[in-house]
Amino acid sequence: MIDFCQLWLSCDGKKEATLISDVLLQKKLVACAKQIPVSSQFSWQDKIDKSNEILLIMESSEDLFDEVEREIDKLHSYDSFVLEATPISKISKKATDWLKKELKNVST
Repeated sequence: MIDFCQLWLSCDGKKEATLISDVLLQKKLVACAKQIPVSSQFSWQDKIDKSNEILLIMESSEDLFDEVEREIDKLHSYDSFVLEATPISKISKKATDWLKKELKNVST
């Protein structure tokens, strides 16, 4: 069974989000990347900080997580980016077929 997931990643801006998306899509590590502008508040170096960011929500497989993380590490501007995977418990048949076709090393 294939464990599909959504990957969540905050980026510094549209340029960075697009670069990361392009690389992951070209390498077939994600099948889709959605960019959503967000306002974030977070604790960093003993201070509360705020930032306008782009949230990437990407369709992938849990088996590809480590490879996705390595690619993002090469491209991301943050010292400590947060990449999270949310398992997908149910997915439509057509979406499953599409993901199998578009993702690297995903078979039936």
